[in-house]
Amino acid sequence: MTAPTAASSNLALDRMSPFQWVAIGVCIVLNMLDGFDVMVMAFTAPHVSSDWSLSGSELGLMLSAGLVGMAAGSLLLAPLADRFGRRTMILWCLVILTLGMASSALAHNAWQLGLLRVFTGLGIGGMLACSGVITAEYASARYRSTAVALQATGYPVGATIGGLIATLILQHFSWHAVFLFGALASLLCIPLVLLLLPESLDFLMSRRPAGALERLNGLLQRMRQPRLEVLPPPPEVAPRTGYGALFTPQLRRTSLLIAASFFLHMFTFYFVLSWTPKLLVQGGMSAEQGITGGVLLNLGGMLGGSIFGWLASRYLLTRLTAGSFLLAGVSMAVFAMAGTHLQLAFPTAFVIGMALFGSMAGLYGMAPAVFDPTVRTTGLGWAIGIGRIGAILSPMTVGVMVDAGWQPANLYYLLALPLVLAMVAVLSIRLAAPR
Repeated sequence: MTAPTAASSNLALDRMSPFQWVAIGVCIVLNMLDGFDVMVMAFTAPHVSSDWSLSGSELGLMLSAGLVGMAAGSLLLAPLADRFGRRTMILWCLVILTLGMASSALAHNAWQLGLLRVFTGLGIGGMLACSGVITAEYASARYRSTAVALQATGYPVGATIGGLIATLILQHFSWHAVFLFGALASLLCIPLVLLLLPESLDFLMSRRPAGALERLNGLLQRMRQPRLEVLPPPPEVAPRTGYGALFTPQLRRTSLLIAASFFLHMFTFYFVLSWTPKLLVQGGMSAEQGITGGVLLNLGGMLGGSIFGWLASRYLLTRLTAGSFLLAGVSMAVFAMAGTHLQLAFPTAFVIGMALFGSMAGLYGMAPAVFDPTVRTTGLGWAIGIGRIGAILSPMTVGVMVDAGWQPANLYYLLALPLVLAMVAVLSIRLAAPR
């Protein structure tokens, strides 16, 4: 695998400047928006369903609508970031996200809200691929896996904080106000990115826009790194760009395995996050206990991502990721057996969150490392986009199964199987190209 590089390996040193940590911190905040965006639909689902008398299948389509946009954004907007700039694309995605959230609050029926969820997802999908790459580039070799894991942890932090805020808002206002809050949060991130998030180093090195050397040296100075007198000479043979570069003989197998890992992970991941509150209520718990179960998943994710980041600087990333998948699968089976026994169900939900978010952090850490800098955002966008297709299919599939009479416990047993397959795929990546 090709490790992420920046400015001719200037970041190979162990130390990191405050400027680098601030850049990574901004990327964590951006990932928090993703967490809130998913949970905004999950936590408002009972209210939306009640207002418009939606069936399980219709609700599943609503939960999947935003994911359709996320997949399209990852697959279609990420390659543009490799051409025009990753920071630039993040800003445009934030504009899309703000407009989509604000317009969702004005929706009058399920079709309008569904289409607006697709539009909002475009911004999330394109933004995540860019922020994930910037995180990997601005971290030193020693802290790269830790930084990527921390960035992934932004998802459960955003979901948890967003869930708590959504609960407070819903106590006093309609579900429309929750979307307005999301629009405000996205809008506030635009000046944050303008002030604190730098452009991708590898983009400046590989694409060489006007003033690339001056911009690069300005960033290196803020990072306390040596200046460059000239840019390194470009390669004699221009590197392939776009999706074709991901399917060269050297990368084809790894590209497919990473995409399969993301797909299998997100198929189960979005089932757990989107349906757990409602299925707990269907299984006999109160609405408050259902929301508590969803919050515990994300609280576990916050701890799991942090622990994974600490371990990732000490142990092989692929084995840690595979171990997280195994723990998540076993925990889901235990959760299915627990039923409505809160003393077992709630702690197990916490462990499921830890393992699912830990494995997600592992995948986000592996993906940028295998792609050339010229197509790194395209590669991560490819992996995330295929993963989002799994996320799209999951809520809809479960919605049909719920209408067909499937019991919640059997759904958790079934959806543990993709995690086992993902574990096998991750270990195959390790065997094909050790990290």
